[in-house]
Amino acid sequence: MTQESILSVRDLHVEFETNDGMVHAVRGIDLDVKPGETVAIVGESGSGKSQTTMALMGLLASNGRARGSATYRGQELIGLSERKLNRIRGEKITMIFQEPMTSLDPLYRIGRQIAEPLVHHRGMSRKAARERVIELLELVGIPDPARRVDAYPHELSGGQRQRVMIAMALANDPDMLIADEPTTALDVTIQAQILALLAELQRKLGMAIVFITHDLGIVRRFADRVYVMRHGEVVEEGETSALFAAPGHPYTKMLLAAEPTGRKAQPPREAPILLEGRDVEVVFGGGGGWFSGPEAEIRAVDRISVALHKGQTIGVVGESGSGKSTLGRALLRLLPSEGTVRFEGADISAADKRAMRPMRKELQLVFQDPFGSLSPRMTIGQVVTEGLKVHEPQLPARERDRRAIEALEEVGLDPAMRNRYPHEFSGGQRQRIAIARAMILKPKVVVLDEPTSALDRSVQKQIVDLLRDLQKAHDLSYLFISHDLAVVRAMADHIVVMKQGRIVEEGPTDAIFDHPREAYTQALMAAAIDGTPFRQQTGAFAAGLID
Repeated sequence: MTQESILSVRDLHVEFETNDGMVHAVRGIDLDVKPGETVAIVGESGSGKSQTTMALMGLLASNGRARGSATYRGQELIGLSERKLNRIRGEKITMIFQEPMTSLDPLYRIGRQIAEPLVHHRGMSRKAARERVIELLELVGIPDPARRVDAYPHELSGGQRQRVMIAMALANDPDMLIADEPTTALDVTIQAQILALLAELQRKLGMAIVFITHDLGIVRRFADRVYVMRHGEVVEEGETSALFAAPGHPYTKMLLAAEPTGRKAQPPREAPILLEGRDVEVVFGGGGGWFSGPEAEIRAVDRISVALHKGQTIGVVGESGSGKSTLGRALLRLLPSEGTVRFEGADISAADKRAMRPMRKELQLVFQDPFGSLSPRMTIGQVVTEGLKVHEPQLPARERDRRAIEALEEVGLDPAMRNRYPHEFSGGQRQRIAIARAMILKPKVVVLDEPTSALDRSVQKQIVDLLRDLQKAHDLSYLFISHDLAVVRAMADHIVVMKQGRIVEEGPTDAIFDHPREAYTQALMAAAIDGTPFRQQTGAFAAGLID
C-alpha cells in the first residue's frame, strides 16, 4: 500500500509584480512528500526552488502571490490566515533559511532567539528554554554552548550562524523540516557533520525533510527522491539513485556534468607583492562585556603572515570559525588588528578611515551574505554604481549606466533587470550582483569571501571562469576564502589552511591537495571526497564528529 503524503502540492504558481511587469517564478508544479523521507529540490539560481517553499510557508514578499493548492496533512496552506499559519510554522513545519545573517535579529542574543519558538509553542519557562537551547547548540556543534548562548549574531562566523538557524528549526521536534541551502556557509567537515546529524535526527523523530540545494553531491548522499526545477517548472523527478544513474532530461545531465575545472598557473617569480600581512593578530572580546577578563578573549587571527603577489590567487580554507573571513577583513583594514599590513609597499597598519578611503577602490571585498550587503531600498543598477559615485564622482549618469550594463553582463545577469530590487532575485543572482559591484571599480586586490557559496554548480563554473578571465585581463590579485575545495582548487595557485586562527599548512595548490602533510588538512580533503551516504552513517558518526 502506497504511503500517504504529508505534503501534497498541486498546480502551484508563484508570481511577482515588478517594475518590469509580472515575473512568473513558479509555473504550475506538483510535488509530494511522504512521512520520514527526504525530498530534494534542485536547479539553478532563479529556478523557483526557494520561492516554492516560501509560498508554502506564507512567506512571499509583499509583491508576490501564490495560487494553486498545497495541503499539509489535509489542511490547505495557500490562502490560510496568518493566525492559523502560525499554529503550523515553527512547530509542525520549520524552515532553515539560506542567509542566516538576514534571518537572525542583530539586536538579540542567539539564545533568546532560539528560545522564542519553545516559549511560544510549548509554553516553556525562560529558564527551561535556556537549558534546552544550550542542548541544541551543543547538538549542532557550537563550541562552548553555555557561553555562546549569550553571543550576538555578529560575534559568530557564517557557519556558526547557520548552525544557530538549524538549532532554532529543530527546537520543537518538527514534523517536516524545509532546509533551504542549509550547508551553504559551512566548510566540508562541518557540512558532513550537520548532514549526518540531520539524518540521525530524522531517524529518531521520523520527520520529513524538503532539501533545497545546488550541490548535487549532497543530494546523491542525502535524498530519497529528487525534483529538478528549471525556469519555474519541474523538468524531471524520480528516485535519487535512478535519476543519478540515468538522467532523462538534458538539463539534468548538464547539472550532473557541471564542475569547476582547470588549474590556476603560478604568477611569475618576479611578480611584486601587492598586499602583505606580517604577524597579524585580531582579538575579540568574546561577548563578555566591558569588564570581561582575558579568559573571555577570542583570538580570531593569531600572528599570521601572508603575502599576495600581483596576479596571484591565495585560497584560504578551514573550518567555520577558523578565522578565514577575519583575516581577509584585517588585511583590508576593515578590522582593528595588531601587526603590520602593507599595500604596494606602503605601511597601512595605522591608516585611519580617512587615509584608507582613496585606497578602497583598489581593495575590494565581496561579502559572504550578499542579501545583507545589498540595500533593499536601492535598485541593483544603483547598488552596482554606488562605488562609482564615491570614487569617480565626475562620471555623468549615462556613463555610470553604461558601466553598470557592462558589469552586469560580465557576471551573467541581464542588464534589463537593473531596475529591480535585491529581494526580487535568487540568492545566487544576488551573489553575482555583489561581484559586479566590486568589479566595476577595476580593483587591484579583491578579497572574495565565499563568492560562490550560494551558487549552483553550473553557475559556479561560470563565475570561476569569469573571475579567472578578469584576473588574466587586469592582473588582479585574489584572496579567495571558501569551504568548497573543488572551487578553491580551480581558482587558487597557493593554499593557506587555517585552524583556530593559525596557519597549520600552506603551499602550492596541487601539493596541498595531492600530498597534505597535516592531519587537519587530510581530514578536510577526506570530508570533501567521502562518498558514503549520510543515511548509512551511524549515530556515533553524527554525534562523534562534532567536537
